[in-house]
Parts: sequence; structure tokens; C-alpha cells
Amino acid sequence: MGSRQESEESVSSEAVSGKGTWKHAAFHVATTIATPAAYAPLPFALASLGWPLGVSCLVSATLATWYSSVLIASLWKWNGEKHLTYRHLAHSIFGFWGYWSIAFFQQVASLGNNIAIQIAAGSSLKAVYKHYHENGSLTLQHFIIFFGIFELFLSQLPDIHSLRWVNALCTFSTIGFAGTTIGVIIYNGKKIDRTSVSYSLQGSSASKTFKAFNALGTIAFSFGDAMLPEIQNTVREPAKKNMYKSISAAYTVIVLTYWQLAFSGYWAFGSQVQPYILTSLSIPEWTVVMANLFAAIQISGCFQIYCRPTYAYFEERMVSKSNKSTSHFPLRNRLARLIFTSIYMVLVTLVAAAMPFFGDFVSICGAIGFTPLDFVFPALAYLKAGRTASNFKLGLLMRPLNILIATWFSIVAILGCIGAVRFIVEDIKNYKFFHDM
Repeated sequence: MGSRQESEESVSSEAVSGKGTWKHAAFHVATTIATPAAYAPLPFALASLGWPLGVSCLVSATLATWYSSVLIASLWKWNGEKHLTYRHLAHSIFGFWGYWSIAFFQQVASLGNNIAIQIAAGSSLKAVYKHYHENGSLTLQHFIIFFGIFELFLSQLPDIHSLRWVNALCTFSTIGFAGTTIGVIIYNGKKIDRTSVSYSLQGSSASKTFKAFNALGTIAFSFGDAMLPEIQNTVREPAKKNMYKSISAAYTVIVLTYWQLAFSGYWAFGSQVQPYILTSLSIPEWTVVMANLFAAIQISGCFQIYCRPTYAYFEERMVSKSNKSTSHFPLRNRLARLIFTSIYMVLVTLVAAAMPFFGDFVSICGAIGFTPLDFVFPALAYLKAGRTASNFKLGLLMRPLNILIATWFSIVAILGCIGAVRFIVEDIKNYKFFHDM
């Protein structure tokens, strides 16, 4: 990366940095992680692992991602320079290959996440539509397109900080979704004949193994946050302290929602729970409708956070070509932004509509995109940067812990990818493209 390009990126990004409070950052972090598209598949993941292994994986993943997020936040200005994006932080620590590796993983994470979000949003909107028009002719694909048009409108907002009030609404929708869904799950669970609910793992030995691999990718996806440095760039000083507070606040929301929804969903439906928990719910209908509306609202903000790395890449190329600040060409840049955001939305919407296999995209996105970004890279970056805890004993403990996390989650990424690819191949065999799920 040339020095001129890096300085231009700093100029364009500096104008929107350092304005937000820790509460604003908490909204951003909670919106990117605690989304219905992320934790709605958790009961299904537990059903693929069973109670002991499922609970252990969920709890350990929560602790590991909180720890990894704190590590990333602690690398803010680690060498005295301000790193505005995840890619530039990686470049400062690992050089050329660090930059392009993180760029690749971010694109996989953001594209895979937004495809899954499109499918989840379309499913929720269709469920609301079917409640009022049981024999209506609109399909899942129609609602995926409607959602895509709305996201194209939001994509014209300039940066993450401009989404702070959208994400505040999304955070409250997260709490509303979780509270409503957990209540409906328990209500449905009590109406079911409990003797008919089985918690045994289903299928052949090979099938159980691939389901377990797939579940690991799903859990990794559920804690995905590929945007921490970008979010930290919006926080006012002291940025580290404010980011620590925002991460802890966001993870409080996560623990209060993820765990309860995952455990209650698996308890209620056992091994028959669906990949998207809302499709397992039926009564009372008005509460199911409300949960789906909360889901659609929350998902709209999460989508915006994850499309920003792609938008930023195109904007950087545009700035590099003009060799001038984007503010000198407001009309030209707005038109350019409209064009490339439109292209992005068309591609994501097309894939989501053609292959609406929600659970499969969740797993492969978690395995290939989020696992390296959220587990492996933070541990390796902290070690490579030569950072040590001020407490000597804590420093001795952190080094083997970081090595263990990086090694184990590298294995999880491989296994999750194997499981996800296997299920995508099976779904393509069983369903036609543009299938109305």
C-alpha cells in the first residue's frame, strides 16, 4: 500500500472519526453481532451437537469472542498510528499479506452475512404477509427484492456513524425480538406433548458428523463482528476505554438474548427444531408476527454495517484515481456511490433469491469469514504486535491462551467449511433455483 493512498484514506475517514460515545459504539457492536439472523439458528446448532457439547461450544464461543474483541480494541494506535479499518490494522502488523488476507475474509464475511440476512428478512416479511393473506401470491423472492430496495436506500448514508440512530432502533428491536421469541418458544413448548420431544442426534454417523461440523460454523457466525476497528474509529477519546465499555455492554445484551433463545428453542422442539427458529413457531399468531417484524427491523441495520467494507473499497479506489478529497466532487461521488451500491445490492439479492438456503450460508460464512476475523486474527495480531499485559502473571497466561484460541478456531474454520459445503451441495440437489422456501 502506497503512502499517498494511505494518507488519502486517512483524510477521507478522519472527518467522520471520533464523534461517537461508548453508547453509540455499543449500538453498532450489538447490531453487528446480536442479530436475529445470527442467533435464530442457534437452537438448530444445539440440536446438531446435543446438550453437553452444544452448551459448552456456545458458552466458550461467547467468552472467546468477548476476549478477542477486547484484544482488537487494545491494539488501537498500537504503534502510535491511527488505523481506520481492520485492513489497515492488519497491514500495520503483518504487512502486505495481512492487508489482503483481512480484505478477503471481510468480503467473504460481509457478502455471506448479507446473503443470509436477505434470506432471513425475506422469510420474516413473508411470514407477516401470509398471516394477513394466507393464499397470497407473493413468494419469498418478492420479499427478498423488497428488502433489497430498502437497503439500497439506506446505503446512500455516508458512513457508520450516520447509522447510529438506525442502530439504536435495531438494538431495541434485538431486545424486543429476543423477548418476544423466547416467550413464544416457551408457550409453544408447553403446548407440545413433551414425551414426543427427542433430544437425540438424528441420522447416520456420517450425517451426525457433518451436522456437528455445520453447527460449529453456525456458532462462529453467530458471534461474527468483522468491523471492530471501523466502529472504534467512530468513538471519541479515550477510544480504548470507551470501546471496552461498549463491547462489554453489547455482550451483556448478547448473553441475555443468545443463551436464553438457544436453550429454550432446543428445549421446546428438540431435534426437530428448524434452522430459522421462527419457522418452528405457530401460536399465538400475533406474537409470531411481532417477532418477525422485530427481526426485519433489526436485520436492516446489521446489513448496513456489513456492506460498508465493500463500499469503502470502491470509495478508496475512486479517491485514488481522482487524487483529491471526495468533498471536491460531491455530485460525481454520489452518483458513483449510487451505481456501485446498486450493483452490490443486485448481486446479493440475486444470490439470496436463487439459493435461499439460510442455514448453509450462515455456516459457510461463519467458517470462512468470521472465524479467522473474530478468533484467529485477534490472537495472532496481539502476539505479533508484541503486546503484553501490564500484570506479569496475566501476560504469562495470555500467551498460551492466544495460541490455543488461534489453533482451535483454525480447526473449527476447516470443519465448519466442510460441513457447510456438504449441505449446500445436498440442498442444490433437492431444490430448484429460486425455490419458494
